[in-house]
Amino acid sequence: MTDQQVSARHNGPFESIKQLNEDGFEFWFARDLQPLLDYAHWEGFRRVIDKAVEACSRSGQCSTDHFRQVRKMVSIGSGARRAIEDFELSRYACYLVVQNGDPSKPVIANGQTYFAIQTRRQELADTAPFGRLSEDERRLMLRGELVEHNKALTAAAKNAGVETGLDYAVFQDHGYKGLYGGLGAKEIHVAKGLKKSQKILDHMGSTELAANLFRATQTEEKLRRDNVRGKRQANQTHYEVGAKVRQTIQELGGTMPEKLPTPEKSIKQIEREQRRLQSEASKPAPEEC
Repeated sequence: MTDQQVSARHNGPFESIKQLNEDGFEFWFARDLQPLLDYAHWEGFRRVIDKAVEACSRSGQCSTDHFRQVRKMVSIGSGARRAIEDFELSRYACYLVVQNGDPSKPVIANGQTYFAIQTRRQELADTAPFGRLSEDERRLMLRGELVEHNKALTAAAKNAGVETGLDYAVFQDHGYKGLYGGLGAKEIHVAKGLKKSQKILDHMGSTELAANLFRATQTEEKLRRDNVRGKRQANQTHYEVGAKVRQTIQELGGTMPEKLPTPEKSIKQIEREQRRLQSEASKPAPEEC
């Protein structure tokens, strides 16, 4: 089964098994998620949940906020019923479950990207200040996050064997090609009508920047998690993550990155405007005669 077929088969069901509690908050039953992640037996999947709970606690989160243990009554035939263990999982809990699943399962790799993107989207949606930001302010915030995450990505790539500046340029190009349907940095640069001195990331809207942020964070995590070694494997990993982010955007009905409009103002222009406004605001008011 191809990556695209895996994505088409599983991204829809991930959303179709989502539940809403009486307060309108979303959750997933672990028993519903189990077969989608190709776990035949509850005992094996339960061990994955235990590792996810531990990871949740290590991250500083209260695990009971994300993993709510429940008992469900199920039919066992002839009208008899018995109670079985289950969990109500938050979206973040689902993300941790797939992060701790068997990496040899194709659906696990797809689920990691899917829930990472959805979790990040929910984080942004739940952040009231972000919701009140203008498009320019969102671009500045996301661009700043990309600067920091690209540092982590550079370090992870170097650890994998991407050493020289040329190596890293090739590595980055693979990520762009995965996310942009085969378009590399040069093609994206031309499509945006940019000069050689202008940076692609400075001429992206907030939606496009968010897609690239997902690409960078997930590639960095995968390089470290899978202990990737060698330039060729690192490049392939970056391409595959970019392609999976693209597939997930498609499944969610989003616009492909290469079709998103290029903003009129660059990040540099917005930064200059912000500095000017701050400077003007700091000037003392003229004294009255």
